Amino acid sequence: MRALLDGVDIFTVSLWLSALLLVLVLIGVRVAFAAAFVGMLGLCIYFMQRQGFDRGLVTAIKLAGQVPHSKSTGYALSLIPTFILIGYLAYYAGLTRALFEAAKRWVGWLPGGLGVATVFATAGFAAVSGASVATSAVFARIAIPEMLKMNYDKAFAAGVVAAGGTLASLIPPSAILVIYAIIVEQSVGKLLLAGFIPGMVSALIYAGLVIGLAKTRKNLGPPVTGFTWGERFASLPGAIPILFVVFIIIFSIYYRGEDGAWATPTEAGALGAFVVLIMALWKGMKWGQLRSALMEAAKLTAMIFAMIWGVLIYVRFLGFAQLPDQFAAFISGLEMSPYLVLLMILGAYVILGMFMDAIGMLILTLPVTFPAIIALNGGPDVTREMSAFGMTSEECAIWFGIIVVKMAELCLITPPIGLNCFVVAGVAQDSKLPISVQDVFRGATPFFGADVATVAVLIAFPGIVLWLPSLV
Repeated sequence: MRALLDGVDIFTVSLWLSALLLVLVLIGVRVAFAAAFVGMLGLCIYFMQRQGFDRGLVTAIKLAGQVPHSKSTGYALSLIPTFILIGYLAYYAGLTRALFEAAKRWVGWLPGGLGVATVFATAGFAAVSGASVATSAVFARIAIPEMLKMNYDKAFAAGVVAAGGTLASLIPPSAILVIYAIIVEQSVGKLLLAGFIPGMVSALIYAGLVIGLAKTRKNLGPPVTGFTWGERFASLPGAIPILFVVFIIIFSIYYRGEDGAWATPTEAGALGAFVVLIMALWKGMKWGQLRSALMEAAKLTAMIFAMIWGVLIYVRFLGFAQLPDQFAAFISGLEMSPYLVLLMILGAYVILGMFMDAIGMLILTLPVTFPAIIALNGGPDVTREMSAFGMTSEECAIWFGIIVVKMAELCLITPPIGLNCFVVAGVAQDSKLPISVQDVFRGATPFFGADVATVAVLIAFPGIVLWLPSLV
């Protein structure tokens, strides 16, 4: 076996295996299993080539088992289940309905008012939920029936909910930002803070799009009127618990005393989950609801962890094959504008996003694209004055992270995969609402343009991303 593999170029093998991985994912194999299989196969080839069949196989198996364990026991990954749990506890405690009711009373008078209220309510819920899918599922049950009662176009109503759910990808606490930080080895706290203002900007662009569509097509989404100022102020106490949790998480990460930060992001997530649990129990959460929240959080956490484990095996093989370094050298050697190269990479994400889920796409591609962007900027030790994008390598990592996560949001509303759209359609059909998957995709299509506009703003004005983390 060793003699057979002697003439094999491991870099070429990595290219063929990466192509195989894409094929497996596109034909429906789960990302976790496909990445683990390809990574294991690559490790076997690499070590068999150097150590022979028996020893190489044993080394590959040992390494494939050690990599996921070493990463899983890291402190940062414990953020993910706490952030996800916050969202499910808030939903089962009934906090989300109160948030939507407050938004409806305050902005319902605008054209497409219930759609605007849904955008702002999903943004508020995103600030206590780390999962886009959970956000879409929650508001599919709350907002769509309300909009249909007011004779809103069904595709428009479903599209608003599907797109609004993507805001959880940027607004902290965001599970996908935590995953990005772990993969590229950057500060979790700074990335979470960096996503806050871009998330708000994205929500405002969504709201502007809803208003524009409602004004252009009169029957799309009529305004909701009749609320007095007293009724509006009366709705605010119901929204305070969520706002309080948001304040706790952001303040815990941001505030720095003489001895450093008041709390780590992991501690802030745990504190937020504890506060929401107390609020939920105080509002009368039953044991069955608590069990459902814990089970849903556990299922989603297990899915994310499995994907990370599988991809880490694949990433370790890529490191041995030096594919990321070779790709970074190729990108930095291109004689074209760095911004044009960045747009080409983002365009590739748009295409990949049509066939892969957001988390899977990022953890598969970042080991290759991230070193390329850092190299394009000038390297890991570049000064702001000498860099291609006018920022340090750490700033570039944060800026690219927010942009690429925003691009990942496109995956959630673009056919044929569009996970948020399938979730919204599934919840609507379970609720006996006349909404199909095609309706959801049709309603979410205009928000693709809104996301492209948001990315353009973030590229043109990187200060929107970098200002808040620069204060820490």
